[in-house]
Amino acid sequence: MLAGTATIKKKTFIKKSNRQVQPVCSPSVHLHVTAATMQVSQKDFEKAQEQLKLLKNDPGNETKLKLYALFKQATEGPCNSPKPGMLDFVKKAKWDAWNSLGSLSQDNARQEYTKLVSSLISAESAGRKKDTSPGESGHGGYETLIVTTDNNITKIMFNRPEKKNAINHKMYREIINALQEAAKDDSTIAVFTGNGDYYTSGNDLNNFSNVQPSEMKKMAKDAAELLKEFVGSFIDFPKPLIAVVNGPAVGISVTLLGLFDVVYASDRATFHTPFSQLGQSPEGCSSYLFPKIMGSAKANEILLFNKKLTASEACALGLVNEVFPDSTFQKEVWARLKAYASLPKNSLAVSKQLLRNIEKEKLHAVNSQECEVLTERWLSDECLNALVTFFQRKSKL
Repeated sequence: MLAGTATIKKKTFIKKSNRQVQPVCSPSVHLHVTAATMQVSQKDFEKAQEQLKLLKNDPGNETKLKLYALFKQATEGPCNSPKPGMLDFVKKAKWDAWNSLGSLSQDNARQEYTKLVSSLISAESAGRKKDTSPGESGHGGYETLIVTTDNNITKIMFNRPEKKNAINHKMYREIINALQEAAKDDSTIAVFTGNGDYYTSGNDLNNFSNVQPSEMKKMAKDAAELLKEFVGSFIDFPKPLIAVVNGPAVGISVTLLGLFDVVYASDRATFHTPFSQLGQSPEGCSSYLFPKIMGSAKANEILLFNKKLTASEACALGLVNEVFPDSTFQKEVWARLKAYASLPKNSLAVSKQLLRNIEKEKLHAVNSQECEVLTERWLSDECLNALVTFFQRKSKL
């Protein structure tokens, strides 16, 4: 439930960590207000606060910062509190958002706050009205995913388009659950894809923000345990697993591709693993699989030096099976997947197990080692300094 007043709690902005995550940004709040702006009554303003609490979907940190800033401006006027320290990421982001409103009047701030809440409510209501395709069976209980089964295909779609499908703590858990369900259902194959422009932008770096020093060890341990379970669910998945990469892929969404059986990509997709930039290290068994797939020299460029690949480059290196023009991507890929799903289900599953079982023990060992190294990385000063630098750079954009 979202808070709509000045008592917005830090947990509104910070989710418990699972791994690297998108930072709390503090963009300027750009408003278009004229002298003719209609005045909003105090009653309408209070109603908007109550409506905000009814939202089920997270509107994203940028929107929440705007809401916080507008509320403070509407109730207290221009920013009047001292600027927080650079390391207090959440408080600084909130202060920057409020301060960026300058001398905006309280009446206009109430107007913009009410208008913004109304747009969020309308967008969410429109989203709920979208039905699944004829013959498509939806799987309920997911907030960050859309999971459906149709034509013997279980489709698991990342569904945080307003956050570029960044993977937060809840999405990690929901993906594990979705894979467990798909392993037991009547589908022949399972397919991952993204809703919106991105496949997924990787881990939601907000999980690292504002973690107190006394909580760091527990955070790192819990994150490593979740990551190990998450990657393990891909290693053990018994059916053919296919990635339909509809747009840019970042971080763990890229490293996991080595565990998929087939990867198809739109020509607008890119593949980026900026681990060194963030003072961290590879995961998803990529430290073992990437050198096997593309050779050590190319894997080093990608995993050590953050080289971003185009779809055609990823295909040439063997990370992607085939690239399609974006204009025909969905039509061509799903026609092919329907044909795959019509093949004998048990034959496909048995064949996959023959291919996977040869190295399953090795993959689990690599996964465990990668998680141990990441635990050390997250607790290092180098990682902290890299994250601070990253947050500061983003806040200036």
